[in-house]
Amino acid sequence: MTQEIQLELLLGKPVQDSTGKTIGLIQEVYAEQQGDEWVILEYQLGPAAILKRLSAWRVGQVILPLLRARRTPIGYRVPWDKIDLADLEKLRLLCSLDELKTL
Repeated sequence: MTQEIQLELLLGKPVQDSTGKTIGLIQEVYAEQQGDEWVILEYQLGPAAILKRLSAWRVGQVILPLLRARRTPIGYRVPWDKIDLADLEKLRLLCSLDELKTL
């Protein structure tokens, strides 16, 4: 089944884990063209993703090591099929945080 969603409806939306805790906001979406359609490959969440989105990666290379010192992830790469999009007002992660790659 194919689902069409306008990307602007996803950007900036919080994503919650299975406990209801927000793990980050969708800041970046990676997609590729397949025929006449664009297919989402992954979502990126968190401060590291917003820096990439704003093309501020050079600045981020200075700031991000400071944030990493806190020992908490500063962003996640979420495969396209690991976010429940049934309710756009309450996006939920369909896997554990341990299964995600960090930014």
